[in-house]
Amino acid sequence: QVQLVESGGGLVQPGGSLRLSCAASGTIFRINDMGWYRRAPGKERELVAHITRGGTTEYADSVKGRLTISRDSAKNTDYLQMSSLKPEDTAVYYCHALLAQTKSGPMYDYWGQGTQVTVSS
Repeated sequence: QVQLVESGGGLVQPGGSLRLSCAASGTIFRINDMGWYRRAPGKERELVAHITRGGTTEYADSVKGRLTISRDSAKNTDYLQMSSLKPEDTAVYYCHALLAQTKSGPMYDYWGQGTQVTVSS
């Protein structure tokens, strides 16, 4: 079994910062991609940031320059540093990982339970 556990969400004022963490645990052989998605009220889920095993990153246009994704492969953990937050960043943020549980096994998508980020004065 694999679990992705997010932490670090909460309430922050506009212009403030938060750091989200996502720790993968369980039987894991290899994690390829990790990333963060979000779903705002009344909207579809969207990709926020993505990082490959090699460290290549990708961001949604709306967060470029404000959010930074990083990972610690030794800890099976990734992070989303969020700065200059805006009210429109308010959403539930979900961690994602594409990983294999065995050397010869297939890659599967795993998701965290979500963490609420609210940007409001």
